[in-house]
Amino acid sequence: MSQRVGKLLHTRYRVSDLEKSSYFYKEVLGLEEVSRKTSPRGSTLVFFKAPGSESLIEICHYPSSGEVKVQADLTHLAFEVDNIEAFALHSTAKGYPLSDGPTASSSGGRFAFIDGPEGYEIELIERPKS
Repeated sequence: MSQRVGKLLHTRYRVSDLEKSSYFYKEVLGLEEVSRKTSPRGSTLVFFKAPGSESLIEICHYPSSGEVKVQADLTHLAFEVDNIEAFALHSTAKGYPLSDGPTASSSGGRFAFIDGPEGYEIELIERPKS
């Protein structure tokens, strides 16, 4: 019997506005909504999947647990993008401009950040061109 964990299945973020967050993950980031359900305790759960990834992102709306307050630099998700400028044009048109960057990385690539509707930070990584 193994004494370690297996593959990462999902990451959960609790949100106050489920529909605004769902729009952001689907329309701005381009993730696929794979399921939506109500948990046994009454929270609404929406699961998203990024292209080429197995791990899911779970967005949880559970108003009875109190207001969601995301402090600065608490956590972030990181996604690969082909072209940061092209993504920035797309996200800005949807109401979500870059909040930081683009910045050159030591590997020869670039990275930038965008803030989601609840204040969760999203890192965008453009790998070095070969």
